[in-house]
Amino acid sequence: MNPVSILFFATLRDKSGARSVKLELEEGTTIAQLKLLLAGQYPALQGLLGHCLASVNHEYCFDETVIPAGAEIAFFPPVSGGCI
Repeated sequence: MNPVSILFFATLRDKSGARSVKLELEEGTTIAQLKLLLAGQYPALQGLLGHCLASVNHEYCFDETVIPAGAEIAFFPPVSGGCI
């Protein structure tokens, strides 16, 4: 098994009720598979995770990224707004 730490930011933190969680993943798990797993554990995240940006060990990544052992994964919701 592959121990990982997962961080939630902004609305994801509010919806999940957690700042971070630790999970044991099977080797070869991708970000897309992790999103499905998290949506099952935190139903309030189901509609959000598909649109979130993810990073693995402080580097942005894609859904196809395989998660290495001991990784820190962070999820960021989409952001809009600002001024010109």
